[in-house]
Amino acid sequence: MNLTEEEILKQCAKMCKNTLMETLDISFCEVGKDYLVAKMPVTPRVHQPDGVLHGGAMVALAESVGSAASFMFLDAKEFYIRGIEISANHVRSVKEGYVFAKAEIVHPGRTTQLWDIKIRGEENQLISVVKLTTIALPKTK
Repeated sequence: MNLTEEEILKQCAKMCKNTLMETLDISFCEVGKDYLVAKMPVTPRVHQPDGVLHGGAMVALAESVGSAASFMFLDAKEFYIRGIEISANHVRSVKEGYVFAKAEIVHPGRTTQLWDIKIRGEENQLISVVKLTTIALPKTK
């Protein structure tokens, strides 16, 4: 896919309409040759009852950015992208601000892709480490 960074980010934003990403206010903010970054505000909407960012919201952010990265780096006209395995280690809590998830490709396979996703706070502190495996399923005509 030979799109500019701006075109890729616009496509990502378009994909978020009427989805969980829109509900969580996830937005894509940076793209490179082998990575994609998304951010999410940490507000009471994504808190667990004791006032810190819910681990499930972090996993949703991670799967969103990893799946979008697979979608952007493969021919989206030819494939559906699905997450097939995810694991997360949450190492720090956060109460407010933004968190940033950077999905970096580990294995860019034709069928399965492996992504390393680090979620960091505004001061670049590590919040969560996530591993995501996606699969590219051919679209039938």
